[in-house]
Amino acid sequence: MNIVIVGDGKVGYTITERLSRENHDITVIDKRPAALNNTMNLQDVSCIEGNGVSHIVQTEAGVPKADLLIAATSADEMNMLCCMVAKKLGAKHTIARVRDPQYQQQMFFLKDELGLSMTVNPEQAAAAEISRLLRFASAMKVEPFAKGRIELVEFKVREGSPLHGMRLADFYGHFRLKVLVCAACREDEVFIPKGNFVMQTGDKLSILAAPKDVSAFFRAAGTFKRRAKDVMIVGGGKIAYYLTRQLIESGIHVKIIERDEDTCEKLCELLPKAQILHGDGTDHELLHEEGIDNTDALIALTGIDEENIILSMYANSLNVDKVITKVNNSRLADMVSSVGVESLISPKDIAANSIISYVRAMTNATGSNVETLHRIADGNAEALEFRVREGSRCVGIPLKDLPIKDNVLIGAIIRGGTCIIPGGNDCIQAGDSVIVVTTISGLEELNKILKEA
Repeated sequence: MNIVIVGDGKVGYTITERLSRENHDITVIDKRPAALNNTMNLQDVSCIEGNGVSHIVQTEAGVPKADLLIAATSADEMNMLCCMVAKKLGAKHTIARVRDPQYQQQMFFLKDELGLSMTVNPEQAAAAEISRLLRFASAMKVEPFAKGRIELVEFKVREGSPLHGMRLADFYGHFRLKVLVCAACREDEVFIPKGNFVMQTGDKLSILAAPKDVSAFFRAAGTFKRRAKDVMIVGGGKIAYYLTRQLIESGIHVKIIERDEDTCEKLCELLPKAQILHGDGTDHELLHEEGIDNTDALIALTGIDEENIILSMYANSLNVDKVITKVNNSRLADMVSSVGVESLISPKDIAANSIISYVRAMTNATGSNVETLHRIADGNAEALEFRVREGSRCVGIPLKDLPIKDNVLIGAIIRGGTCIIPGGNDCIQAGDSVIVVTTISGLEELNKILKEA
């Protein structure tokens, strides 16, 4: 596909990197020559220096014949204007990054008026992910599928867990729950595990189950922690705003510590039910004065990754039940899991996942489309939700008879609102949603999980 990306910042570069890896023809527009030089050195893409709103620049970038334009600059207004110009020039689809809460509230109107195919709000999506993590304090990652009917939950096998030394074949017989272990990460290796896989302390496991079965599993495994009722957030940016709104609606007490006085005043107006404190969240004396020892969860959301990591390490040393850390630098994210910083949030990666799933659905508009995509197991595997259509080679054949490729697992089937953890005799039907977990990158259609005839 011919894709034009306007904006070469954190979000734009992440989208560029992921899409170029999937062999799309990418052109990047940005005003900053240094950023473009870096991108050209690291990625196989074309770059054009200029204002992405200019129809002259867009024309030079090939927008009139583009399948998709993605506007991912830091300015919402510029992104929406870029998309409007692109539609006028003939781009088939447009996606805009829109972060401001005021615009977010009128997105239904704006999408139609501007001809937007999709909007992406990384901060709002990150807030939703944090909210899910607070429901399962034992989890490192919680990803929803089929509008929340089934969830993929990643957690670590702790010392003393009944899972240590257990064969996967004995898992269901022991717990008697509709829970499927669909991926395992051990040191630097990632498995789509089979029945003879033996779980060990330190393994990171990903399970698929309905939310009620996830709670029941954590109770049975002895790792259940009560849901957070008192949350401390350090950093009062957009994620903190969206998250606090969600938590307050759920009856959770929220305290935000923010060092910028003007931001504090705005938050006081927007979030009258939250407790807003003007101060430096990296000051350990302030943290103790405000009750970090007694809080159920600490969420580090400052604009500096290193601050968030140090805050999280300190909260872990105080045995805070749940610690969640915003980290945008993927190299730092790879390093910190070894020091106990486990629940990491990356808004740019969340935005990229949404856009990748949309692009894969466009790539195969007539087949079984990708509805949802999440990267799991430290980014080494993917969990995808496909909507099955008539004519798929997977329909009507028992799973045990399907020639499924190695390192691919059909984890769940959603049919008529019911979640099925499938066995060998189950069949996929047209209209189902199917959850596939795989270490194969780039699947855009359900038939691709089958070996070539």
